[in-house]
Amino acid sequence: MMSSRFSGTILRGLVGGTVFCIALCLPSAAQVQTSKTTAHGESTKSVKVERGEVVYVSGNSVVIKGEDGELRHFNNVPDSVTVNVDGQQLNVHQIKPGMKIEKQTVTTTTPRVVTTVQTVTGKVFHVTPPNSVILTLEDGTNQKFNIPKGQKFTISGKETDAFGLKKGMTVSAQRVVEEPETVLTQEVARTGKMPPPPPAPKPDLPILVVFLPATPAPVETAAEPEPTALPKTASDLPLIGLLGVLFCGISLSAMAIRGAISQLASLRG
Repeated sequence: MMSSRFSGTILRGLVGGTVFCIALCLPSAAQVQTSKTTAHGESTKSVKVERGEVVYVSGNSVVIKGEDGELRHFNNVPDSVTVNVDGQQLNVHQIKPGMKIEKQTVTTTTPRVVTTVQTVTGKVFHVTPPNSVILTLEDGTNQKFNIPKGQKFTISGKETDAFGLKKGMTVSAQRVVEEPETVLTQEVARTGKMPPPPPAPKPDLPILVVFLPATPAPVETAAEPEPTALPKTASDLPLIGLLGVLFCGISLSAMAIRGAISQLASLRG
């Protein structure tokens, strides 16, 4: 954004020692002296913090997963971009997947106004009132300058317009241009934390192998078959006694039956 202020954008003309002012639009030309000054305003700062985790690295390409879960691909990362990890500056070839990265950006905004002053001196060569005037500069060249509408001049204590300018008058023209600007500066700091190392493998412990003696298989013994005949050492006397008892019993039973039948017969008779 550029602005010109005609409170400072003025022509100071000298005619017989009398000062008058003309506001002109000066073209770029020889014999124009230029000076610049800069006035700074109050600066403001803003801080932006971004965090993420490296999920993929290949050459100068990095994929980082942000806190929102979104994957961001950074291609052609310069080797000059580094991350501070425990006091060491690591570039894109030294970071690893799983690494946590925090990027802090501090933006400083400073308003300023650049004031440019252009000064030119010449004699009135020709006037086309009320629009323009041609001045003869110090190097002998003629330059045309536009006169703002409604511009008034003071000559010998009397106010006049562009029609009051005459050939041969010495005019010193000065234009002041103010350009408001906003200067942005950024400071970026990147810090990182390497992923924890994998757990150390457990030490190999010796394995004791105990060899137990083989248990002998049980031996099956065949059962002896029952004898089908008495041993030759057995006696026949027990068998004879048993048969005698058996026959006595039969004899007694027959006698009892006979007596019972005799009693029945006597009762019937």
